[in-house]
Amino acid sequence: MHLLHHILTKYPCSCIIVIATWVLCFIPIPETPLSDIRFIDKWTHSVIYLVLGVSICLEYIRTTKHPSPSFIVGWAWLVPLLMGGLIEILQSYCTNGNRSGEWLDFFADSLGSTIALIIGILLVRYRTKA
Repeated sequence: MHLLHHILTKYPCSCIIVIATWVLCFIPIPETPLSDIRFIDKWTHSVIYLVLGVSICLEYIRTTKHPSPSFIVGWAWLVPLLMGGLIEILQSYCTNGNRSGEWLDFFADSLGSTIALIIGILLVRYRTKA
């Protein structure tokens, strides 16, 4: 219970993004004019995981006196990556065909998380020099 309280108080924006990601990944997607853009769903995946990773990094840096790059690798990169993989598996097997789990979606999640990792490490290095 203490860990949950810590996460909710130290990372409120990241928690909201995680919840929104889970909700968006399991609702049927309506047809929009943006649907005609090539790979729009892949771009969306990349942006969602980029925003999640950067949010975790910024909240971590804001609440920590001596930020560590290893935290960024574990929590801002690996955890979103595992979450993205789990979501794709669940979409494949638990949505009755409403959503499909795709390797390219997972690759897009990985790309967004990796860019967030790079940004996070740069921010930690900048913060420790300041």
